[in-house]
Amino acid sequence: MGCMGDAYDVVVIGAGSTGENVADRAVRGGLTAVMVEAELIGGDCSYWACMPSKVLLRGPEALAAARAIPGAAGAVTGGVDAAATLRRRDAFAAHWSDTGQVEWARSRGIDVVRGRGRVTGPRRVLVTGAEGDRDLTARHAVAVCTGSVPALPPIDGLADARPWTTREATSAQEIPASMIVLGGGAAGCELATAYAALGAHVSIVEAADRLLPNMEAFAGELVEAALRDRGVDVRTGTRVTAVGRDGDGPTTVFTTGGDLGAQVLLVSTGRRPRLDGLGLDAFGLSEAAWLPVDDTCRVAGVDDGWLYAVGDVNGRHLFTHQGKYQARLCGDAIVAAAHGQPIDTTDWSAHAATADRLAAPAVVFTDPQVATVGRTQAQAAADGLDTRAVDYEIGSVAGAALRADGYTGHARIIVDTARRVIVGATLVGPDVGELIHSATIAIVGEVPLERLWHAVPAYPTVSEIWLRLLEAYGL
Repeated sequence: MGCMGDAYDVVVIGAGSTGENVADRAVRGGLTAVMVEAELIGGDCSYWACMPSKVLLRGPEALAAARAIPGAAGAVTGGVDAAATLRRRDAFAAHWSDTGQVEWARSRGIDVVRGRGRVTGPRRVLVTGAEGDRDLTARHAVAVCTGSVPALPPIDGLADARPWTTREATSAQEIPASMIVLGGGAAGCELATAYAALGAHVSIVEAADRLLPNMEAFAGELVEAALRDRGVDVRTGTRVTAVGRDGDGPTTVFTTGGDLGAQVLLVSTGRRPRLDGLGLDAFGLSEAAWLPVDDTCRVAGVDDGWLYAVGDVNGRHLFTHQGKYQARLCGDAIVAAAHGQPIDTTDWSAHAATADRLAAPAVVFTDPQVATVGRTQAQAAADGLDTRAVDYEIGSVAGAALRADGYTGHARIIVDTARRVIVGATLVGPDVGELIHSATIAIVGEVPLERLWHAVPAYPTVSEIWLRLLEAYGL
């Protein structure tokens, strides 16, 4: 087929959750939008990341919670049903069909074009697909929302060993007898937790001296202790020197702490932007580097400011919720510019993704969970803030004791002592992911501690930890 030409106000390359939100905000603002996608509409989060991985974790988590309560524990007569868990995962992944997502897009007035997009000139995108090429023109903006992909470290023999990445781990149709997880960050710890609970013998190898090395030290220490209690072989401060695999047999991992063997090797050591073949090198941009953007997600250094990069591709935060947040603000900025309205880029304004810098929340769905927002103590110090860290054992509050016998958890807030506001928080414990939004609000609102003192937590809930933290500060 020949090349068909189409003109839209906004062309979005990548129809994951970020791209969907850019397109939706554009359409809400009276513009026309089209999404270009080479795989499934809805992206990794829906089919290979956030949702399926949390399904793998939820069943074991619920079972562990029941076992921690006398009176309920006696009703638990078996273990995790791995087959049923995988079936539930398949349902949440819509059996890897994007029919529902396509219907949603069309219901919002968003067009969808299947194929691979390549930027061929200012505001021009060529889509190559099974039904021929389409030449798309953007009247106002092109938004690159193609996400990220796993990055394999340069280890001898690794690529030839055909390791799993997170995509294979979240879509597997059976549980391997044994697994080595290379990388002790959030994804590695989550998947080690899930597969150990589902019946695999799991080892985890991390080069840093602790798991979750970018978080407060106690977070990694508590997660490591929990993994060890569940039979996981945790090796921190350990470097992989080579990987070997003979055909379809087991994989051998050679490390500075001894050799390991397993049926499956899962690599979770970081990600890189998915920019291959997008043609951005013609605009002085590297396909190997995160795209540099301002707080509206406009790409730096591109004439006339028509190119945007939203979500993982800009490297600000590799979280679905932050990508969607950026998308909403970016979409609104594109709409404003199209209508000749001013763009407000001051902190916390309608068009500035300020939370990326100051208040991005994250939850690691291990057991115990780790929830963070804002700065760690080390990050606050690096930013030149005069701070004080305040710590409290979550298990000491009444709500936690009621939730489970032997509740183990820890909370830390980082207080800017000059302004007397919270600039960071880390909580570790069962279900603490449901507590982090209160800390996020305190940081975004820059709520003075004296006013936060009047936010009374209901008794007996785990939220009482906020009262205890403020008391520990001296209020």
